[in-house]
Amino acid sequence: MKGIVGKKLGMTQLFDPETGRVDAVTVIEAGPCPVVQVKTADSDGYDAVQLAFGEVAERKLSRGELGHLQKAGVGPHRHLVEFRGASELQVGETVTVAAFEPGDAVKVAGVSIGKGFQGTIKRHKFHRGPVSHGSHNVRKPGSIGASATPSRVHKGTRMAGRMGGRRVTQLGLVVHEVDTERNLLLVRGSVPGPRNAIVEIQGAGS
Repeated sequence: MKGIVGKKLGMTQLFDPETGRVDAVTVIEAGPCPVVQVKTADSDGYDAVQLAFGEVAERKLSRGELGHLQKAGVGPHRHLVEFRGASELQVGETVTVAAFEPGDAVKVAGVSIGKGFQGTIKRHKFHRGPVSHGSHNVRKPGSIGASATPSRVHKGTRMAGRMGGRRVTQLGLVVHEVDTERNLLLVRGSVPGPRNAIVEIQGAGS
């Protein structure tokens, strides 16, 4: 299991001086993440590693959270994230971006940007109606069910509603560059969430 927690800083472009190729990359400030707890199938029913990220003042955490962190010898941290899977990490160790190498296949999970209340064309990629003279169905969803049978609207019917703001896992990403001095991970492609969003980076095989 290879994983780390980070903060999305934004996107930029990197040019290859030899080929002239340009790559769009996402800059993620990842780690250092101390190991707070190691769960095993025998004691907890499943294998997992719990990492902490984002140092904060003690006053910003509850006594229960502080006690849990102090038990592992870790200072106050804002976020606790579990990564499922067996691992050789031990409590007290620290995970850094050095665990990744350029060319590693990764997947990144985070909460997508919220779009608010949207119609069916933007939310579900519906086609619009004709805009010719007399048309009253330009951006409306159309029929959502017959009146006689089933005499109701089926659950799960694609309609207007809140869009975005959901947990998303982006697959098929590749580590472009690793900056161990500044704790930066440059991932080729886009990852979920706005700037400063908390993201979880995990090896593609994890």
